[in-house]
Amino acid sequence: MGTRKGRQAGAARRSGEAGFTLVEILVVITIIGLIMAIVGPRVLNYLGESKVKATKIQIESFSSALDLYYLDMGRYPATSDGLAALVQRPGNAPEWNGPYLKGGVVPNDPWGHPYVYRSPVERAPYEIVSYGADGQEGGTGTAADISSIQAGAQTSALH
Repeated sequence: MGTRKGRQAGAARRSGEAGFTLVEILVVITIIGLIMAIVGPRVLNYLGESKVKATKIQIESFSSALDLYYLDMGRYPATSDGLAALVQRPGNAPEWNGPYLKGGVVPNDPWGHPYVYRSPVERAPYEIVSYGADGQEGGTGTAADISSIQAGAQTSALH
C-alpha cells in the first residue's frame, strides 16, 4: 500500500503542475499581439495593392471588349449606353455581335462599386474609371481613382 500512496502523491503533484499560469498566458497573448501589429498592416497593404492591380486588369479587359464593339459597330458606345452595351444590344443595332464580355454581365470593381464609363472624352474616345476603395471621386492610396486613360489601358490602334 505504500506504493499506492506514493503514486497518488506523485499524481497530485503532477496535476498541480499541469496547465499554464495567468502570467504565461498574458505573455503569449502580448507576443501574438505584437506580431499582429507588425505583420497586419503589411498584409492589408498587399490586399489593397492586389485590388488596384485587379482593377487595372479589368479595365484593360473592358478596353479590349470595347475595341471589338468598335469593329462591329463603327463607334464606341455612348455614355448613355455605358458598358452595358457590351453585354446587351443597345436599341436597334443590327451590327451588334455581342456579348463582348464573358458571362454576359458587366462586373463591378473589386470594391463592389460600378465602373464609370464616359464617351467621348477630351483626351480619348472613351474613359473607364473606378473610384477606388472609397467609391468617390478623388482620393489617395487605395481610394485613388483608377482611369483607363492614366492606366495606359487604351493601347489599341483603333483609337
